[in-house]
Amino acid sequence: MSNISSIHEATKAVSAKPLFKGQEGVVNALQIQKDGLLDKHITKVPALLVCVAGEVVFENEKGFKQTLSNGDYINIEPMVTHWVKGLQDSQLLLIK
Repeated sequence: MSNISSIHEATKAVSAKPLFKGQEGVVNALQIQKDGLLDKHITKVPALLVCVAGEVVFENEKGFKQTLSNGDYINIEPMVTHWVKGLQDSQLLLIK
């Protein structure tokens, strides 16, 4: 058995590592530490962000803001600028 937190360096405020690549998509493991910021960016395809542990705030350019904690998830629209800030040390899955 493995834990997603073990693939990240503890000293990085934000870390993204490929976790699984299937025939139709990919899953990335994200670590965002408390006060870490995954800066503004877009996705070209629909995505699903799942908070596995911790707490983060997801925001987008449309004014949408949502706090995610253990087990919460959000659909991310393509071509919409968004960003994520860590409220606690957090582990997330990004599924595309």
